[in-house]
Amino acid sequence: MANLTDAATAALAAPSATPADERLRRQTGLRRLMARPELGALAGTILVFAFFGVTASGTGMFAADGILNWTTVSAQLAIIGVGAALLMIGGEFDLSVGSMIGFAGMMIAIPTVYFGWPVEASVLFAFVGALFIGYLNGIIVVMTRLPSFIVTLASLFILRGLTIALSIMFTNRTIVSGVRDAAGDSFVAWMFGGKIGAPIFVWLADAGLIGRLPNGAPVVSGLPMVIVWALVIAVVGHVVLTKTRVGNWIFAAGGDANAARNVGVPVARVKIGLFMATAFCATVYAACQVFEFGSAAADRGVLKEFEAIIAAVIGGCLLTGGYGSVIGACLGALIFGVVQMGILFTGVPNDWFRVFLGAMLLVAVLFNNVIRRRVTGER
Repeated sequence: MANLTDAATAALAAPSATPADERLRRQTGLRRLMARPELGALAGTILVFAFFGVTASGTGMFAADGILNWTTVSAQLAIIGVGAALLMIGGEFDLSVGSMIGFAGMMIAIPTVYFGWPVEASVLFAFVGALFIGYLNGIIVVMTRLPSFIVTLASLFILRGLTIALSIMFTNRTIVSGVRDAAGDSFVAWMFGGKIGAPIFVWLADAGLIGRLPNGAPVVSGLPMVIVWALVIAVVGHVVLTKTRVGNWIFAAGGDANAARNVGVPVARVKIGLFMATAFCATVYAACQVFEFGSAAADRGVLKEFEAIIAAVIGGCLLTGGYGSVIGACLGALIFGVVQMGILFTGVPNDWFRVFLGAMLLVAVLFNNVIRRRVTGER
């Protein structure tokens, strides 16, 4: 009888325990969702698409060629945004990214056009030079313990000045054209400035899914390689950050460098490697532009360092380091591209784009701060 009473008591108690467990699981799941760095960027992306879906309907923004326009702009920013996000998660900044774009472009164009180098050698020269400069930035920050903001701000001015001075010294001009003609049908030129998937777009045009130009060609002739590079860099960055030991080191170095050193994390090597990664991404961006336009310009890349940081912050990266997401940075770049081209499609003066960008940055910082406080329990 006692056993029966105990069983009944347990049976009555069980239904009340189950909902409590489910509520606890729901709270844990909600907390985990709120802790995702890219949550704000995802919400912002949905809002931006909804806004322009209403205001830009019928303007061609979401036609095949319109989609290609804002996707290309987003991809360009995503390339440098991923590098900026990884470095910010590691607790540092690189303000020399924009100047590196112009400098790397000249390292490709001048040897190719004026010195007669094979384009492959010029591109290799640009990447090696950029990686060396990234290494110098990293080693100065690590060895001197100076803020990376100051070190890379100095690099910004040095590289921009060298770009202008050397281009005038060797070519007597600040715009070097003729790269495309000098490159010819080089595979390297196609790898950075070519297109892929032409037969797919011809099929889409034949099926009536995309439009045609007056000459009968599809409105989209292929997928630019800059988009392919953005996808590759985003995938590699995400995998490294979330699936490898190096990713754990990046979070640890940005969260608390001293504690990370005490547990054996090679903080110095991680940070130097991240500075080299941002230089690599900037050079990819530069090469894509050089082979797309067939020229390099000394003023190319101006303010791109801030746009990359904005994309990373919108994507959930904290300015204090140790928190962020590559996917979020890519969503931030997508927001950037959609807004920039959406303003043109809707006929709003382009001056308002900078206003929106500044407002979006402020909102993203406030949102990320609120999320961080809720997740960590700070007040």
